[in-house]
Amino acid sequence: LVNKVVSHLIQALHNSGGSFSSIKRLGAGSYYEHVKISEPNEFDIMLLMPIARLQLDECDDTGAYYYLTFKRNPKEKYLLKFLDEEGKLSAFKMLQALREIIKHEVRNISDVEVTVQRKKAGSPAITLQIKNPPAPDISVDIILTLEVQQSWPPSTQDGLKIEPWLGRKVRRRFRNSSIYLVAKQNKKEKVLRGNTWRLSFSHIEKDMLNNHGSSKTCCESNGQKCCRKSCLKLLKYLLEQLKMKYPRKFEKFCSYHAKTAFFHSCVIWPKDTDWHLGDLDHCFQKYLGYFLDCLQKSQLPHFFIPKYNLLSVEDKASNDFLSRQINNELNNGFPVFHE
Repeated sequence: LVNKVVSHLIQALHNSGGSFSSIKRLGAGSYYEHVKISEPNEFDIMLLMPIARLQLDECDDTGAYYYLTFKRNPKEKYLLKFLDEEGKLSAFKMLQALREIIKHEVRNISDVEVTVQRKKAGSPAITLQIKNPPAPDISVDIILTLEVQQSWPPSTQDGLKIEPWLGRKVRRRFRNSSIYLVAKQNKKEKVLRGNTWRLSFSHIEKDMLNNHGSSKTCCESNGQKCCRKSCLKLLKYLLEQLKMKYPRKFEKFCSYHAKTAFFHSCVIWPKDTDWHLGDLDHCFQKYLGYFLDCLQKSQLPHFFIPKYNLLSVEDKASNDFLSRQINNELNNGFPVFHE
């Protein structure tokens, strides 16, 4: 159902001959990483827009958010209409234009009932709702992503420390791939102009999750099985259940926190033998211990941008509250898993 709708939209974008006719699709997020924990009812589809070169200027101290401007005479002349008055590429204008085309095109899909959801403030996604009776509706986040063919910015220099786990060659291959940028509003800006973009590493996260062994045969059909993904699914599920119990207190937490802690854990315990399938209980507790340690220090560095802390000290109260809830689950044999 999802493929049918997305293929229809991409075909329409290609035929339009407009600014978005060079778009390609890439499935990202938990469904495509094979770590989805409940019904497959949410999908993330990145629409990649290839761009030769851009100038990236950091717009805060995280190293994750950037203003984008074109170097002299870009090949992509059709994008010049999306510049704001300061000559910066406006995420807001581009998303708005794409949203209009999609809203118009959705009406031409006759055999599936699709609606475009109302815009969520600061979200980089255009969300489609697909009716799927008698099952619940399916939600598809379409994420406009610039794919820029140039070297990664300096803030990423000391990130992606996967040498002990996946090796130096794999790190080099990842760092030679394009930069991905998504239209994400930087909330720290005094005036929200909608012209900031955030680095995205979804394509590499997906690759690391799907090829996660330090020996290249881990979890292949005839290779040894490990419990890495099972551990990640358990923590994601734990967070999801606690979030349902205390939605207000945990609105800042998301599965990306679990995923980041997971990648760090894979580096701390890099061998496949550290994650024996039969040791799930022990491995999960190790990984959970690392995550609790991060909560206690209010310090979880972004896996690719080490100076960017995903658990800010300003949220210490919610970090501590989550830490207490997890400890409570841990000490009582995880009642939340049995509810």
